[in-house]
Amino acid sequence: MLTIAAGVAVAEAIETVAGIAPVLKWPNDVYLGEGRSGRKVAGILAEAGVSRGQTWVVVGFGINVLPGSFPPELASRATSLESELGRPVDRGELLATCLVRLAARYDDLRGGRSSDVVQAWRQRASSTFGRRVEWDEDGAPKSGVVRNVDDEGGLMVETDAGSARVVSGELRWL
Repeated sequence: MLTIAAGVAVAEAIETVAGIAPVLKWPNDVYLGEGRSGRKVAGILAEAGVSRGQTWVVVGFGINVLPGSFPPELASRATSLESELGRPVDRGELLATCLVRLAARYDDLRGGRSSDVVQAWRQRASSTFGRRVEWDEDGAPKSGVVRNVDDEGGLMVETDAGSARVVSGELRWL
């Protein structure tokens, strides 16, 4: 759920500061849609661990703000805010807004309002519903069509064998 919440927060911050409404792709990618390039502009990573009996999670995010030169294998899939807008974006304001939105979405999770987070995620990810995906499960490739995200942030995929719930791993969009 932290990755889902962070995706929503980063998308909200980009929309607030840059005026672009990003779309989300499960579980951790932020893309520019709706009249934009459709390329990835940001990503979220979460790393969990246990130390001295305490569970912890570190959430990180990266946003391509400045125009850049992407390696050939990424050039057709990645973009930056300034490349899309054709104008500068205040990086300090974007960072501050991201942190404020992350704190607010974390408070939603801690306050039992995870349904608000999931609903906000669904609204920003609706363009991914109905798309084909594949992933590996227990060493075997699986594939199907994305139907939704459940209330715990799991991706619901319709396969030939029925409904499947994907909660982690590498997802390949077809």
